[in-house]
Amino acid sequence: QVHLVESGGGLVQAGGSLRLSCAAPGSISSINAMGWYRQAPGNERDLVATISQGGSTNYADSVKGRFTISREDKNTVHLQMNSLKPEDTAVYYCWMRRYDLNYWGQGTQVTVSS
Repeated sequence: QVHLVESGGGLVQAGGSLRLSCAAPGSISSINAMGWYRQAPGNERDLVATISQGGSTNYADSVKGRFTISREDKNTVHLQMNSLKPEDTAVYYCWMRRYDLNYWGQGTQVTVSS
């Protein structure tokens, strides 16, 4: 079992910024991609942003131009969230794909007040 460590959630006013971080154990290798999904109450878990080991990124349309995913090293990624909106309120889950398996963090709450 791989434990993903998330940090950076919290409460922010609309228009503000937050930065999420996710770290996979440094001892593991062969990570294909990492990223973030989110789930609001009553909704399904949806993609926010992903980044491959080669650096290719993918964003949900709703966050393009506001969120930026980056890789600090092969096992750590960050999600910079700017111009936050109340509709961004959700539990954000770190995601990792390795050997065709998906791994999830425990989730971190992001709440944007209007």
